[in-house]
Amino acid sequence: MRERNYVTMLDPFHIKYGKAITAGLSLASVVNDVVLLSTTLIGLGGMMSVVLDLPFTVCMWISSAVTVTYTLLGGLYSVAYTDIIQLILVFIGLCICVPFVLTSPSTLDIGQTLMNNTLNAPWIGQPELKKTWLMIDHFVLLAVKSMGSQYFHQRTLSASSPSTARITCIAAGFLLLLFGIPPTLLGAAVSSTDWNQTTYGSPSPYERGEAAMALPIALQHLTPTFISIIGIGCVAAAVMSSADSVLLAAASVFTSDIYKSILRPQASDRENQWVIRVSVVVVGLIGTSLTGLKNSIIMFWFLGAEISSIIIFPQLLCVVYFNICNGYGAVMGFLVGVTIRLLSGDKSMGLEPVIYFPGCTLEDGIHVQYAPIKTISILCTVAAILLFSYLASVLFNKGVLPEKWDVFKVKAQHSPVPLSPVGGATEDNEEEKLKSLSD
Repeated sequence: MRERNYVTMLDPFHIKYGKAITAGLSLASVVNDVVLLSTTLIGLGGMMSVVLDLPFTVCMWISSAVTVTYTLLGGLYSVAYTDIIQLILVFIGLCICVPFVLTSPSTLDIGQTLMNNTLNAPWIGQPELKKTWLMIDHFVLLAVKSMGSQYFHQRTLSASSPSTARITCIAAGFLLLLFGIPPTLLGAAVSSTDWNQTTYGSPSPYERGEAAMALPIALQHLTPTFISIIGIGCVAAAVMSSADSVLLAAASVFTSDIYKSILRPQASDRENQWVIRVSVVVVGLIGTSLTGLKNSIIMFWFLGAEISSIIIFPQLLCVVYFNICNGYGAVMGFLVGVTIRLLSGDKSMGLEPVIYFPGCTLEDGIHVQYAPIKTISILCTVAAILLFSYLASVLFNKGVLPEKWDVFKVKAQHSPVPLSPVGGATEDNEEEKLKSLSD
């Protein structure tokens, strides 16, 4: 995509499918960004609420106002030039805080609480054989969700060269494992703390429904004041970096792939700049409003992950790497993937399953799927896109269906016949034939 100088990840859809399907996928991308913005604002607002001892709603709107202003003033530069600094700050800040939390008098040895029931359940959870496919499913979701998000692609597409974009992605994969160590240790410490011995008191944050704010609570009650300020300040900077990335991603997709490409193709550069600014404000308002819903940060995160991985990622994979894809396959892939995912049910969303995959069990009156339903949905989406694209291409190119029914102009695209030279033809002969046909 970087080699083809795309501006957003929706550009290949606009080239291949046209305006209608691109508009639908653009809206899905914007919704995904809005949900992710709500996730980051909940984290930032919750942290400010704990530190400043202000109402959660007030802190949320303050965080949103700062983030929107920061994005409007900085634009892409606020994303590109501050991300590295903020990531280094959050890693160093958390590494400084970890020893103080682990050595707090109220915190037990995390090695003892790893698998034993002490103050709380074992912090590592209860690994079971039946959860193997479930863990694989979550791993796949983590691996592909960013591939269907504009906030990831805006970094690679704005890289100085394709090689730089490639190196950045590979390095990020390894750094992600390293950066995950401090939060894991802090989470283990929070689960191993006797909160009755702290100023926070009993019950624990999880029992109070404040698990999403476990990090700022731990920093405030288990570390000295100056260490708490360092840790919370660094984390707030990192969260703000994520928030402005999501804001800019949503605004760029709306402006480039909806407003400029569909609504007003004749819009000037200055007009597009104002559209981006207005979009940042609107997305910020909508995302902040969603934080008032009684849902956890994990709930919003998984909702955004499923939108990007099940709806957008399979479409992007196919349109970039498979020439056979067309609009009919894209529509059917969307319908098949979303239908299978909804019929599979979801405990967190309150959806009862209609399709019972192998391993589905009834627990506390609720059916729980232990099959990798998200991975199955992704694979079914890809299969449906390729299958129905091929069928539509054959039906229209063979004349089985009249050309007037060809809404997505499949007949104008390449036929699904083998693309390799046949009958002893060489590549040069094929190029000559194509030139003669074009003449």
